Amino acid sequence: MKAVLDRVLGWPPERQQEAADILMSIEAQDRSGYRLSDEQLAELRRRRAERDPEVLSLAEFDERLRRFGV
Repeated sequence: MKAVLDRVLGWPPERQQEAADILMSIEAQDRSGYRLSDEQLAELRRRRAERDPEVLSLAEFDERLRRFGV
């Protein structure tokens, strides 16, 4: 990790800022109170593994949100 960070210091300033932004985003995620339950995580992994995930039109997506009260 230190070797990578040492190389980052040689990057142009705008690229260094992008790297810093990414790392700060990861840090913020660690501080977040939001966590997936084991069941939610399992469902997420199952859906990501689908070869042909269901595709919804915008109208279908809106209808699903309405059903959940969103």
